[in-house]
Amino acid sequence: MRILLAYDSLSGNTKMVAEEIEAELVRVGHDVTSFRVYPGAQYPLETDYDLFMLGAWTADLGRTPPDMKDFIAELEMKPPHVAIFGTGETQWSMAYFCGAVDRMATYFESVYPRLKIEQMPNNERDHVAIKNWVTEVLSMREGVVK
Repeated sequence: MRILLAYDSLSGNTKMVAEEIEAELVRVGHDVTSFRVYPGAQYPLETDYDLFMLGAWTADLGRTPPDMKDFIAELEMKPPHVAIFGTGETQWSMAYFCGAVDRMATYFESVYPRLKIEQMPNNERDHVAIKNWVTEVLSMREGVVK
């Protein structure tokens, strides 16, 4: 599958998650175009990706960060297959934890599971969660492709 993996990262936490996701996708044989979103970037926005994976940190009481919002606005259409991941901090309350993940998944009407990691992936539970999320998303997507 051709997969576009785009992420926004403030402190590097979401970047670490994106790197683990990319490594797992490549390990199982997928063609991945991966990049960090930022102002003024020129993105490879062809529409023939089989799957979009978008990730972000959570800003301002559960909101999607501005650079990811700008990237999403540049998409010519809502892709039909979008899986969302992100990082957050429960110290700001569970009401806001990974709010960007929920907002983006709702916007794209994503049927895929959501991956939420507390701060950075720093323990075995996080690494297993990332691998399992990738496996589940790919299984769901490949079920549609066949």
